[in-house]
Amino acid sequence: MGKKSTIKYALKETDFILFLLCFFTTAFGVLMVTSATRNEAIESGDLISRDCLVMILAASVGMIIGIFISFLDYDAVVGLAPFIGGFCLLLMLSLFIFGEGTDDRPDAICWIPIIKTDSFTVNFQPSELVKIGFMVTFTAHIEAVKDNINSLKNVVLLAVHALIPIGIIILTDDLGSAIVFALMFVGMMFVAGVKMRYFAVAFGAIIAFVPLLWTQFLASFHKRRILAIYYPDALSSDVYRDVVYQQQRGLNAIGSGRFWGDGLFKGTYTQSAAGVPVNESDMVFTVIGEELGFIGCIALLTVMALIIARIVWVGKMSRNLTGSLLCFGAAFMIGAQTVINIGMCLMLLPSIGITLPFVSAGGSSNLCVYFAVGIVMSVYRFNCNRDPVNFRLTRVSTPFAET
Repeated sequence: MGKKSTIKYALKETDFILFLLCFFTTAFGVLMVTSATRNEAIESGDLISRDCLVMILAASVGMIIGIFISFLDYDAVVGLAPFIGGFCLLLMLSLFIFGEGTDDRPDAICWIPIIKTDSFTVNFQPSELVKIGFMVTFTAHIEAVKDNINSLKNVVLLAVHALIPIGIIILTDDLGSAIVFALMFVGMMFVAGVKMRYFAVAFGAIIAFVPLLWTQFLASFHKRRILAIYYPDALSSDVYRDVVYQQQRGLNAIGSGRFWGDGLFKGTYTQSAAGVPVNESDMVFTVIGEELGFIGCIALLTVMALIIARIVWVGKMSRNLTGSLLCFGAAFMIGAQTVINIGMCLMLLPSIGITLPFVSAGGSSNLCVYFAVGIVMSVYRFNCNRDPVNFRLTRVSTPFAET
């Protein structure tokens, strides 16, 4: 095959629709983070803030690596599952040695400092990369037992597979990521064809386990955040105001934008020094609601839905279970984070610290989400139907002569 044919097929087999949807969503996110951190940039005399710069660099590197991954056969990637799983396990365990918290979450050990100076720190959140690793290793596990997946032994072993990263992440006090892992696990098990009776038993066990979880595992601030949303009468007025301060200001910001928004860089809450805390990351949706209004929020939700729908379509197009599971794992990851993040901003869910994919500031999330996109693009590429290649054999000798 000639060079021109290779380039032709490389372009033809690239899922430009998915990539461009993700690219423009990231560009939109950069714009929103620029607005959210505009005062910070002005005070430091920079064109853009450090958060925005890290986001641009991380997303750019992620896109490049994602494109490279798209040229790798996804079956070969899944074949490396034992090595990927071992690396992810060591990475998560390293948090108990090197893990640190941040200024707004000093109690957590979710981040590993990569660059640390007196003026700034660049952290990496391993759970973002481990989500991708879990997609691959859990797909390999299901593929290995797919012929007898509904045996009790295999279902239990698959549950143990998921509980290992979930348990470690809970111990590092990253409850939001643990919930995303749990939803990915449930979604991928459903797609794999696990019978509903197992889901019913698991749901019953979770309900029975809730009292123990509440009394023995949840920290006091987690309990207050849950009560503030679903049973505020259980808290004193002072405690309630303190717990919901961030979410309440975020909801006020969204409401103030009304239908059309106050205009880019013109939001009262967004541009105020005493605005919504962490509005460049976990609460970035409040910036969209205030400055771009209901229209901006609906536009973003539409694009996120298109990204998820495209990933699901690629998964359904796959000729084997491996490709389907990888795609649905990515779809559940992005979908879960989107629902949790926006639900948190709208005070429908407790505040648990989850970024909005492609939109929130954060180097780890913007880097690693494109690894998932790259895997989905690989499934698309290696399930494309190529045109037949015309060729002619000449000067071939055969003992069977025409008579």
